[in-house]
Amino acid sequence: MGRSAAFFDLDKTVIAKSSALAFGRPFYRDGLISRRDVVKSAYAQLMFRLGGAGDEQAMARTRDYLAALTKGWRVEQVQQIVAETLQELINPYVYAEAAVLISEHQAAGRDVVLVSASGEEMVRPIGALLGITDVIATRMSIVDGRYSGEIAFYAAGPNKVVEVRRLADDRGYDLAQCYAYSDSASDLPLLEAVGHPSAVNPDRALRRAALENSWPILEFRNPIPVGRRVRPAVPVAAALGVGVGVGIGLAIYARHRRARAVV
Repeated sequence: MGRSAAFFDLDKTVIAKSSALAFGRPFYRDGLISRRDVVKSAYAQLMFRLGGAGDEQAMARTRDYLAALTKGWRVEQVQQIVAETLQELINPYVYAEAAVLISEHQAAGRDVVLVSASGEEMVRPIGALLGITDVIATRMSIVDGRYSGEIAFYAAGPNKVVEVRRLADDRGYDLAQCYAYSDSASDLPLLEAVGHPSAVNPDRALRRAALENSWPILEFRNPIPVGRRVRPAVPVAAALGVGVGVGIGLAIYARHRRARAVV
């Protein structure tokens, strides 16, 4: 049996919001984007998510818009904004259920990898917040410390699988023994590439695919800051079984509700 890993999509799977849109306010405040850009970014992401798996045109439009929007931005400025606002904009929205699963995979000796179409400058600090060092994310081309308007690698749809397979080859992962989690049908190629896929808060198309393939469907509904998460006494083998992941979420939620009632 080869090494294994767990691949987690980020938005609506690990955190209860869009990582890219979360930083819209500080980007606007610091003059990187306009009000019109905020609206267009939200619309572009909505169209991408509605496009589902295989909509290459939607992915291409989103990719091209991202490249044009960020052209000329100083990389150092973006990194500073993310570092300064991470605790405010991301930490309160980490699903407790996702944090538990991540910890359980790590305890079982699996590598955990965040896989997101958002920029690496955003995804890597979020990973560090969760104790994750491995990320697959969109990489922008950089010239003289600024984004050039070109994208070196766009981590969306089938491209995610390209990087997952490359990482598996480098590290000797047996993908049949690996896990993957996502909320979107655009990640069907990723889910189909591993032996243990799970749909998390799935959109309609992914829910249908999960039911057709008898994949676990997990409902994460309890965002709690990482430092306040509660670890349930559930063995990892049971926690990752078909359908049992839902029980983890319910147990965490019930425990959190009881704690609040005591307070």
